[in-house]
Amino acid sequence: MNAVLLASPEVRGFGADPWWLVLGKAVVIFVFLVLMTLFTILAERRVVARMQHRIGPNRVGPFGLLQSLADGIKLALKEDIIPKAAHKAVFVLAPILSTAPAFMAFAVIPFGPEVSVFGERTHLQLTDLPVAVLYILAVASVGIYGIVLAGWSSGSTYPLLGSLRSTAQLISYEVAMGLSFVGVFLYAGSMSTSEIVAAQGDYWYAVLLFPSFAIYVISMVGETNRAPFDLAEAEGELVGGFHTEYSSLKFALFFLAEYVNMVTVSALATTLFLGGWRAPWPLSLWEGANQDWWPVLWFTAKVLLFLFVFIWLRGTLPRLRYDQFMKLGWKVLIPVAIGWLLMVATVRALNTEYDFDARQVLIYGGIAAAVLIGLTFVWDFVAARSRNAEPPEVTAEWDPMAGGHPVPPLPGQQRPQLTVAGTTAGSTTQTEDHP
Repeated sequence: MNAVLLASPEVRGFGADPWWLVLGKAVVIFVFLVLMTLFTILAERRVVARMQHRIGPNRVGPFGLLQSLADGIKLALKEDIIPKAAHKAVFVLAPILSTAPAFMAFAVIPFGPEVSVFGERTHLQLTDLPVAVLYILAVASVGIYGIVLAGWSSGSTYPLLGSLRSTAQLISYEVAMGLSFVGVFLYAGSMSTSEIVAAQGDYWYAVLLFPSFAIYVISMVGETNRAPFDLAEAEGELVGGFHTEYSSLKFALFFLAEYVNMVTVSALATTLFLGGWRAPWPLSLWEGANQDWWPVLWFTAKVLLFLFVFIWLRGTLPRLRYDQFMKLGWKVLIPVAIGWLLMVATVRALNTEYDFDARQVLIYGGIAAAVLIGLTFVWDFVAARSRNAEPPEVTAEWDPMAGGHPVPPLPGQQRPQLTVAGTTAGSTTQTEDHP
């Protein structure tokens, strides 16, 4: 049977808009994402400058508001360089393949309730699907191909290493991100974004399913390659990551894809965990807060809050080592997400079977899970300090010219005694040959 026929009446209400209204919605979403990108770039530079006691950009336009636009024009006017060893067709296709999915994912994000536009009643959402959240995950996964192809087609070693590292990073944290969604599906009874927002009329899922919310917030930072998880662009190792060989508009497309993805994951967090376009308390006490065009303001404010968190993390936290990053994803987030999911499913089944209020159980269970995650970080920190306090065991002698070129000593290797004209290294005794 067609999946649309199995959807609720609210989901089946989509698809009846006239063509001009659908086209207008698509244009509004595109303009919204571009403007949010320009604003986020400016806000990042100004906020980080404020944190570092600097001024930041303030010359181009009033208060520096046109600085991001000037940067975009500068990138467009730069020389477009294609390396000689690059695969030209794939080299050009890769940035497009990264940028297009970032825009497509926003098609199922609800901005507000049903309103009237030029006499037509329509939802403030381009479309909706019975599996809208899975659609977002699928479209976001396509963007990984753009990163892989960018690194491979450059014909250079460092972009290839950066693309492989970025792919492993995205795949690792997509698992934890997908698991964090399941609890929302169980309580909302749907994967439709509009129905998930409707199900949060009483409680936001950020409170009811706090561990899922925390896991998603960590995963979305890793998914977008942002600090402290920007390991695909570790300048000390990879110069610039998968886009090292790109310039001009092609580099601008990768830049645009990163910031659009930030807006998309922030909008998804707002939709799934913060009530979507619903007004926060105490504004929700006003009867008209969730009607007409006001919800667009609440939705945008919540998205901007998440974007500020992105900027705040970049300005305060140092970059993790790659082994720490992978350990956090595979050994902490995924096991905790699985355990929390088992608890949510059990409580949800008991609630359905015996009809008892499970909200307090989930809230206290969420607090316990958060404390458990914090204890794992404390335990890991104490264990690392104890390991560093112990002197490394000497296992082998160090050969400074192993492989024919100078190499530094590894932990546990002993520096050999060097002799100079019959004198050991460090000795000050004079010899007959050198008075």
